[in-house]
Amino acid sequence: MPATDFFQRPHYTSDATKLLDELHRRDPTLAQRQQEGRARLWEPVIDRALQAEFEAARVPQRAYVYGSD
Repeated sequence: MPATDFFQRPHYTSDATKLLDELHRRDPTLAQRQQEGRARLWEPVIDRALQAEFEAARVPQRAYVYGSD
């Protein structure tokens, strides 16, 4: 028996991994829908004109905001 076989652990699959594998088996479009959902949340379309208006309307903040001068 080689030394590598002696230290090798038995294959383990967690319950969470089994659940995700089962979900992907039941619904083959799940991965694509997940990517679309992530794109909606994390990659929004930025309106450059509106962003420029926000930047133009920005008021500079004073160094000490609690002062009365």
